[in-house]
Amino acid sequence: MTKTSQTDWGRLAEQTDDDIDKGDIAELGEDFFRQAELRVPAKQAVTIRLDTDVVAWFKEQGSGYQTRINQLLRQYMQAQQRLR
Repeated sequence: MTKTSQTDWGRLAEQTDDDIDKGDIAELGEDFFRQAELRVPAKQAVTIRLDTDVVAWFKEQGSGYQTRINQLLRQYMQAQQRLR
């Protein structure tokens, strides 16, 4: 079951930033960005045994296959946490 998007992607592609109504979005001032911190979870190197075909499939998708595996594991972890 797939739904066809009703979005007019062509019109959106032609819009400039000035065309977007941002009236209901609060402006973030210089103070916000001066105090903002980027929080990236620490990485830990591990050894994991995966099926050869699984690794091959991820590598076929291009560089960054380890990052994609990590993202999928994170999504699974978060889904399991929501079930509790």
